[in-house]
Amino acid sequence: MHSNKLAPLAYLAGLGLFGLSFFLPGSGRPIGFLAATALAGYHIVIEGVGETITDSRAQHKFAPNIHILMFLAALGAILIGSFEEAALLILIFAGAHFLEEYAEGKSQREITALLDLNPVEARRYDATGAIEVVPVGDLAVGDRLQVLNGGQVPTDGTIIKGTATLNEAAITGESIPQEKTVDAPVFGSTINGDSTFEMVVTKDAQDTVFAKILQLVQESQQSLGKTATKIKRFEPLYVTTVLVLLPVVFLVGVGVIHWSVATSIYRTIVFLISASPCALAAAAVPATLSGLSNLARHGVLFKGGAYLNQLAELQAVAFDKTGTLTAGQPMVTDVAFTTGANPDELVNQLVAMERQSNHPLATAIVAHFTPTANLDITVTNQLGRGLESQIDGQTVRIGKPTSFTAVPHDLQRQCDDLAAAGKTVIFVAVDDQVQGLIALMDVPNPASKAAIDYFKRQRIHTQMITGDAQLTGQAVGAALGVDEVAANVLPENKATIIDQQKQRYATVAMVGDGVNDAPALVKADIGVAMGDGTDVAIDVADTVLMQNDLSKLTYAHRLSKRLNQIIWTNLIFALAIVVLLIVLNFLSITNIAWGVVVHEGSTLLVILNGLRLLMFK
Repeated sequence: MHSNKLAPLAYLAGLGLFGLSFFLPGSGRPIGFLAATALAGYHIVIEGVGETITDSRAQHKFAPNIHILMFLAALGAILIGSFEEAALLILIFAGAHFLEEYAEGKSQREITALLDLNPVEARRYDATGAIEVVPVGDLAVGDRLQVLNGGQVPTDGTIIKGTATLNEAAITGESIPQEKTVDAPVFGSTINGDSTFEMVVTKDAQDTVFAKILQLVQESQQSLGKTATKIKRFEPLYVTTVLVLLPVVFLVGVGVIHWSVATSIYRTIVFLISASPCALAAAAVPATLSGLSNLARHGVLFKGGAYLNQLAELQAVAFDKTGTLTAGQPMVTDVAFTTGANPDELVNQLVAMERQSNHPLATAIVAHFTPTANLDITVTNQLGRGLESQIDGQTVRIGKPTSFTAVPHDLQRQCDDLAAAGKTVIFVAVDDQVQGLIALMDVPNPASKAAIDYFKRQRIHTQMITGDAQLTGQAVGAALGVDEVAANVLPENKATIIDQQKQRYATVAMVGDGVNDAPALVKADIGVAMGDGTDVAIDVADTVLMQNDLSKLTYAHRLSKRLNQIIWTNLIFALAIVVLLIVLNFLSITNIAWGVVVHEGSTLLVILNGLRLLMFK
């Protein structure tokens, strides 16, 4: 990347001078072309020689780069009087080089844009209740903050007063503002809508979701894919080989093909241009960085291009159930009452009793029903029997089926069917007469079924891993259509299951969100963490979906496959151009100008082909 800001300006000046030189008289024309070459390409010489010296010292062996070949080719063209061709070579090579730097800088600009979103100040309540404006770095867990309408949320926390409509696009990639109330989580860097609210800080600045996003994006830039890394390592060897072949080409021209010395020198320079691996070197890096930038905009973060490349080779994927394939909390799925029951009265009693319980099932029941009256009652929780209350002289009890002895035949049959489907069933009884049942289940989230169907169409083996009982696990697995279900799995055994999958399949991914998923995420070839999951899961994963939306993972898989196609297309195209130009050179069909245009033109096409991933949808 050019730190010298004069290089682009000098290039533009050289480009202008190149066009002007065609109109110069006599000896002025060569001088014009020479000046254009110097202006447009001085940075190529500096980088070529400087980086070759630096890399050679670091590797303790000769490690040249493409810039050296371009410098030698331009120098050779000047020495034989081909001033126009020398200028053309440098102008096109430098132009392609600037374009490649634009592609590489695109990912860096993503970080710069993120840093611009990084909040710097917060409105904190002091001990007296007055508001003070403090740097975000001074905030501590437990601090109470005020966020004004239109303001930026300074750090991660929880709303304690008021409501908010937050634009969370920078965090989750979700373009639709999210409405939040008391007890809802909020993320630093998100933008508040038209209301003021109060929040309490729940994380230190370095542990916020935004801070983790920055870290992930920076890591993804520094870690290229396997193909890109191999090309980068191969470059010095290739350049060295071309340099060694130069005298061979010259001698073959003079001694075998019987060219004149002048022609052999000219053809050797054309060979040098033709064999330069500019397009090869640009085959993978711009495309990989474009793919990473695209995914970052859509809320999918990779810790490196290697994982993105590897995703295309996926053969098996294992999913944690709770919070990954399912909503992570039970929901009411079925309700039934006996013929003689009063549904409205039972619902009022049921809601009034469950409101006094903090059990997850109680929360789901209260959320599901809308009572017609609010009852003021006292509830006792009896071990083995459930919740019990005296209401209007009657004993109302809510409990599991095994705690009741006399159950109507129809309800018992429904209970057995629902239990066989993996659902949790509770009964409601009045004076020990069961009058209704409620079935609950942690239901699959909307995107899960579509994601499973996608992977099955791609012939990727799908597996669900759960600690639930076999019956429940099989019921959820059947609803989703997964190929394999592992139920009754203890947290410490999840990694063992991934090991078993890796013995059957070459590339295995694990998708999870909890602390107990962390060992399996590490063990898998590609660990995918859900963004709403625990910090531990996010820290150890290779990929993070900033929304609990598995459609993001299928999107990443499609993009990964497209990336690999683009890289292989670029490699084949670049090699074909090199071979074609070398053959045409030995047949004396091409010259320096055409060699430059075709070779460097192919480099531009390869870079532009990679940049297409920025627009992938």
